[in-house]
Amino acid sequence: MAEDLSVSNGNKAEKYQTLLPQIKSLIEGEDDLIANLANVSAALKETFGFFWTGFYLVKGEELVLGPFQGPIACTRIRKGRGVCGTAWAKAETLVVSDVDAFPGHIACSSLSRSEIVVPLVRGNGEVWGVLDIDSENLNTFDATDARFLEEVCSWL
Repeated sequence: MAEDLSVSNGNKAEKYQTLLPQIKSLIEGEDDLIANLANVSAALKETFGFFWTGFYLVKGEELVLGPFQGPIACTRIRKGRGVCGTAWAKAETLVVSDVDAFPGHIACSSLSRSEIVVPLVRGNGEVWGVLDIDSENLNTFDATDARFLEEVCSWL
C-alpha cells in the first residue's frame, strides 16, 4: 500500500484519473469498511483540498456520522432532511451549487457553500450510506465530480 498520493496538477478530470487507481489500490484487499472509508476521505481531501469530506452510514432511520476529514460535523441526519438525507431518500447523487438555496439545508458549518452527496448503494438498490463533500466556495462541484465520485463509491 502506498503511503503517499501522487496526483497530477492538471484539471479536475485529470486529477481524478490519476487519483482513482490509487484509491482502488488502497482499498483492494482490505475488508475493513471503516479503514476504507477513512482512507477514501483522506485521499479526496488531500487531493482536492475540500472543506469537509466524509461518510454517513445508515443506521435505522438515520444517517450516522462515519469517517471524515475536516471540522466537526452533524452526528445524525434523518432520512429526507438536508442534502445528505435527500440523496439517501432519492438514492441519487445531488450536486448543490449553493447550499443556502437548498430547501432544508442542514448547516453543520456556516462556512460550507456548495456540496455534493453520493449515495452508497448495494446491488439490490438499498442505500447503506452516503459520501458527503462540502466546499467553502460556491459552484465547486459538477458532473465531473459526480461521475468520478460515483465510481469510487461503487467500489466500497
